[in-house]
Order: sequence, then C-alpha cells, then structure tokens
Amino acid sequence: MRERQVRLRQRAEGPLRFRIVRVLVVGSGAREHAILLSLAQDPGVTALACAPGNAGTASVAEQRGLDVVDPTAVAALALDWRADLVVIGPEVPLVAGVADAVRAAGVACFGPSREAARIEGSKAFAKDVMAGAGVPTASCEIVDNPAHLDVALDRFVAPYVVKDDGLAAGKGVVVTGDRDLARAHAMTLLDGGHPVLLESFLDGPEASLFCLVDGETVVPLLPAQDFKRVGDDDSGPNTGGMGAYAPLPWASPDLADELVAAVVGPVAREMVARGTPFQGLLYAGLALTSAGPSVIEFNCRFGDPETQVVLPLLRTPLAGLLHATATGTLAGAAPLDWAPGAAVTVVVAADGYPGTPGLGDPITGADADGVLHAGTRRRDDGAVVSAGGRVLSVVGTGADLAAARADAYRRLAAVRLAGSHHRTDIALRAVNGEIGVPSAG
Repeated sequence: MRERQVRLRQRAEGPLRFRIVRVLVVGSGAREHAILLSLAQDPGVTALACAPGNAGTASVAEQRGLDVVDPTAVAALALDWRADLVVIGPEVPLVAGVADAVRAAGVACFGPSREAARIEGSKAFAKDVMAGAGVPTASCEIVDNPAHLDVALDRFVAPYVVKDDGLAAGKGVVVTGDRDLARAHAMTLLDGGHPVLLESFLDGPEASLFCLVDGETVVPLLPAQDFKRVGDDDSGPNTGGMGAYAPLPWASPDLADELVAAVVGPVAREMVARGTPFQGLLYAGLALTSAGPSVIEFNCRFGDPETQVVLPLLRTPLAGLLHATATGTLAGAAPLDWAPGAAVTVVVAADGYPGTPGLGDPITGADADGVLHAGTRRRDDGAVVSAGGRVLSVVGTGADLAAARADAYRRLAAVRLAGSHHRTDIALRAVNGEIGVPSAG
C-alpha cells in the first residue's frame, strides 16, 4: 500500500517526475522490442514485462502469456503484475477496446479508446474525420456491393489505389496502373465481406509522422520514411513494411511542425469535438505532394518498422512521455531531445512472405546488437527459429544516413535464415539525393 501511495504522489508532482514505474508492453513484434529497449534505458523504469513477447523481448523483459485481443485478460494481467503503465503496441487490441478495459481497471494505459482507434480501424471513419477537420487527403469512394464496382472504378484514373476498409496489416492495399488487377483485388475483398475504398493516387514522396497526442496537445516525433513494397525499386506487393529510415535529409527541418499545424493538430481537435478524444500515438502517413501534404492514412499506434528507427534517436526518457500522454499531462512535458545522426532498419522476411511464410527455420546471428525480433520464438533446445512473416528488423545508426545505412547492412550480413529475403535499397535514394518534394506547377 505504501508503494502505491508513493507512486500516486509522484504522479501528482508532474508528468516526467515519477520514479517507481512498472511497465507492461502488450505485443510481440519488432516494434515492441524497440519500445522495450527504449524503456530499459529510462532510469524511471524499475521493471518491464512483455506479453506475449518473442525470443528477443525475453532478454529485456519478463514474458507473460496473453490473448492480446481479450480486454478482460489484458486488464487482469495489468492488475496481477501491478503495472503502473500499460503500453499497447498493435492496432488490433486497440480497435478491440483493450485500452478502455485497462483504464477502467485503474491502470494508466498508453493507447486510444476503442472509439478513437476507429481512425485506423475504419478508413471511412478516418475520411469523415479528415473532412470535418479540413485536412487534405485523396478523393475516395466506398464500395460495398460488387454490382457498383465497375462504375466506381470508371470514376478513377490510373494508377488505381484499392484498399481494404478495415485492418489489413498493410497488406490490404494495391496500387497499380492495371485496371484488371485493381478490379480483381477489389473483388477479392468484396467476396470476403470487406468494403472497398477506392482512392485517387497522390504524387510526391511519402513520410511517416508519429505524434504523441493527449486530447488537443500534440507532440511530434522525428519524421521517417518506410518501404511498403516487398522488392527493390518498390516492386511487388505491399507488405507490413520492409524497412525505414529517419530523419529525412531531403525534407524541411520544420516539416514535423508544419504537419502538426496542417494535419495532426486539426484532426486531434476534431476528435475532441466529436467526443472521442485521442490519447496515445497518432501516426500520420502522408504524401508530400506538389500541392502540399496530403494524408494517405492514420494509424492509432506506433508504426512498424518506423518505430525501430525513431526511438533509437530519442534521448528524452520514453516512459515519462508515454505516462504523461496516458495520464493527461503531456502539455507539461519539456521539449524533446534528439541524438544527432540517423538510423536505418532493414526487415528480414521469411521465405514466402508476404504470402504464407515458412516457419520453424533456425536463425543465426539473431541475438547480436541491433537485431530486433519480430516473428521469432526460442525452441526448447535454445535455438531461435522463425515464427512469422517479418522475422527480424536489423537496425544501424551513424553520423549521417549513409553511415547508418552501411551499419545496418553490415549487421544484417551476419544474420542467417534459410530462404529469407530483404530489400537491398532501403534509404538508398535518400543517400544518393534522389528524393525531393515536387514543386507546385
């Protein structure tokens, strides 16, 4: 009881001044591994747990078994483990209302409510919020009946953008100049009972911006860029992400503040006005077009693999920031402190990904520094084996982007997984100065 009273008193002193913190991270990917490594560097953190975790997170935090989409089970674990803060990594439990259950149990939770998480769970809802906020985004049309598909497609021109209206882990999107391929993907979604979102294509380079959001308070992190297509030169189908880098040497130093003013701030205020304030990490995926920034999508959590390159550059203690966001005190946080230099991550994917991946294959080099685990497990004999499509994220850092890229691929060369594949061009165009925001006109 006395320990609990101390924690409560320290929380009341300010958003970043607490000392006794037990943090439970929910999830099992490289994003969660990156979050745990960052939390482990925070002097305010006294204990870490991850549920269900993977072979890599087990070296950083206590592991607990958990059905992450069961709100009652997550709340019960938070109480049983005596968590001061719960951090929910993936989108599926957030859309399922896990954060609501944890908060109802009296535990601070970093992650939006079920209603606020609809900004990722329903693209139609996100479009409606953006319209209310006056935020630029691609023109779109929802199709929920196959009989209406052809007429709707006729209202768009190539390249066609066809999306699953619900959660699809980044793999429900097809961007193609082939109308027949666009139609086939739409029909597959509709036949599966999923409404389809057709969008106009946005020109310009893409950027990812993470923002800590506490109602109308918005604190941006470093902009990053990820790589969705499975193959080099952006070839092949979309994936959950094959690599990322931060910061963006080709962008304005004021880009984050500009995007908060034009995009994230208005959306945060619109969510408050609707009675569904956002509290957690709001991720804006944007195209920096010749007409200005335009939103591709919003996510309701840290993105993967961008988290793996943003958090290694953050010097401000992470637990304090997450706790302040979760407890409504983010407005009192000091300006963020960033390390100089850059970070690059390259995803090692299992044979067959983004289709059905090969599982159970031994991995060597997985326990080296800079290797974050995603789809892994440790066998009874101690060997680390593949247990998912995206298996590892290999992270390199350096004084500039070229050095960080070289460091990432140097580390990756020591990793062995039979049949695995990875992109060889992560951050290459940025290093070569081949990316720029198109000018108007």
